[in-house]
Amino acid sequence: MLTLTDIEQARAKMKGIVHQTPLEHSQTFSRLSGNDVYMKLENLQKTGSFKVRGSFNKIMSLTEEERARGVIAASAGNHAQGVAYASGMLGIPCTIVMPKGAPLSKIEATKSYGAEVVLYGDVFDESLEYALELQRERGMTFVHPFDDLAVMAGQGTIGLELIEQLPDVDVVLCPVGGGGLLAGVALTLKQLKPSVEVYGVESSACPGMTAAIRHKQPVSIAASNTIADGIAVKKPGNITYQYIEQYVDGVVCVEEAEISRTMLYVLERNKLLIEGAAACPLAALLYQKLPFRGKKVAAVLSGGNVDVTLISRIIERGLVEAGRFVTFTTVISDKPGQLNKLLRIIAELEANVMSIHHQRIGAKVLPGQAEIHFSLETKNEDHIQQIYQVLLKEGYDVQFYR
Repeated sequence: MLTLTDIEQARAKMKGIVHQTPLEHSQTFSRLSGNDVYMKLENLQKTGSFKVRGSFNKIMSLTEEERARGVIAASAGNHAQGVAYASGMLGIPCTIVMPKGAPLSKIEATKSYGAEVVLYGDVFDESLEYALELQRERGMTFVHPFDDLAVMAGQGTIGLELIEQLPDVDVVLCPVGGGGLLAGVALTLKQLKPSVEVYGVESSACPGMTAAIRHKQPVSIAASNTIADGIAVKKPGNITYQYIEQYVDGVVCVEEAEISRTMLYVLERNKLLIEGAAACPLAALLYQKLPFRGKKVAAVLSGGNVDVTLISRIIERGLVEAGRFVTFTTVISDKPGQLNKLLRIIAELEANVMSIHHQRIGAKVLPGQAEIHFSLETKNEDHIQQIYQVLLKEGYDVQFYR
């Protein structure tokens, strides 16, 4: 059984090694959600994620013989870095199995801590099975990403910090995949302050814990791709589920578009880079997925390890959805001054031209004409509609793309 004493001992072990992360108040999310919202910034943790807490506590609990044989783990990225970092600190051989599609930044970061990285499988569950095969072959100790009491105790140290930083907290929100973070934090909080409500938040593309609660036991689900790769677990842990069933007040799902919008919102308003899993609790608040208002809420932002190319796509999509970027085509007479006339209209409408491409050959382009492709930076959806109406009035046949 996992106890509060185990979690307090885990905290003592990691003192001076693992950061006590800040808890920051967010006026933006407080105003938008109707609650008093605080953010637990585990994206500022060593290795960029809360995972180092559980990994370090687990490895510190190994015997000298187990350390000598080394450790092995499976991870999509954050657990990999946590195990690699903890192993490197203690000089222990470490092997990490990661999905072939894991972000390059996470693979390179894991290698930089001294671990051997093996790429296998398309999803985490396949990597996990292969890691267990290697563990049996090599005799190494397997460090499970969530279904392990020592790992859960390490994650539970976040709960100790939350109570110290915000003693009058009413609700705590955690991302949930396999359940190690949610189980550890929920047990800690309920032991210290039983009145605290604890909720898990997961992506609707991979609702493993929701399915477990519905079936009253962990089951393997069919999952879709999700940008919340840190919680993309098809089957939650058997151990973690028992604690979640006992201590957690509910689990809700958020949509992929809601996660990406929240990531962009946090980047723009709070100047914080967070990954998809970390955005889930704030997305649940922003999109009114939870049954409360007027509460003092702490959201655990679990990590900030995001691939740069993904961030670029999220920003582009967010700008389009907010009406701040649009592309359109139109056909003009291929004569001197005609393009300048069109540009003058756009300038008068206070849109910023990001790119122009024009061609004289095309199915809709007649001899003596040119088709123009514009990308514009705009203010909002109303601004786009204003541009569209003015161009129509000026006689341009325009096709907008979103």
